[in-house]
Amino acid sequence: MNNFLQKHQGAFQQSISYFQNEISSLRTGRANPGLLDRIRVETYGVKTPLIGLANVNVADGRSLIVVPWDKKIAKDIEKAITEENLGLAVVNEGDKLRLTMPMMNEENRREMVKKLNEKMEEARIGVRKVREQVKEEIEAAFGEKAISEDDKFRFIRELDEEVQKKNEILKEFRDKKEKEIMTI
Repeated sequence: MNNFLQKHQGAFQQSISYFQNEISSLRTGRANPGLLDRIRVETYGVKTPLIGLANVNVADGRSLIVVPWDKKIAKDIEKAITEENLGLAVVNEGDKLRLTMPMMNEENRREMVKKLNEKMEEARIGVRKVREQVKEEIEAAFGEKAISEDDKFRFIRELDEEVQKKNEILKEFRDKKEKEIMTI
C-alpha cells in the first residue's frame, strides 16, 4: 500500500463507521437498544445521550425497557424519544418507560430499505470524496516530479482497488441490514 493511501485509511474507515452507526438506528421489527443510541435528552439544561442517563434493556422481541437513573427525568426521556419519531409507542410507568415496537408491515419494511439505501449512498459519497482527495495528492506529487508517471498510474490503480474494497464492505453491511429488515 502506498503512502498516499496509508495517510487516508482513517478517512476511509470513518465513512464506514459512520454508515454502521447510521444504520444501527433503523428499525428491523425486533427490539434493539441500538435504536436509541442517537437520542439526546435535554436535562439539567444540557443535551445528554440517553445511554448516559438510563439503562436500556430488551424486555421481549418487540419492547424495550428504559430505566432512568434519576426518576425525575423520566418525562424528559419520554419527550426526547417521542420527538425522535422512531415509531415506538412510549408508555411512562413512573419509574421506567416501556417502548413497544409496532409490527412492521411490507410497506414499512420497504420504506426502511429505502432509507437504508439512502444512507449507503451517503457513505459511498464519503468514500468517493476521500478517493478524489487522494487522487489530487497523487496528481500534485506527479506535477512536482516527486513521483514518476509509472508510480502515478500504479498508485491510482491501488487507490481504485482500495475504493472497490471499501464499497464491498459497505454493500455487505447493507445486505445484512436489509435481510434483518425484511425478515418477518
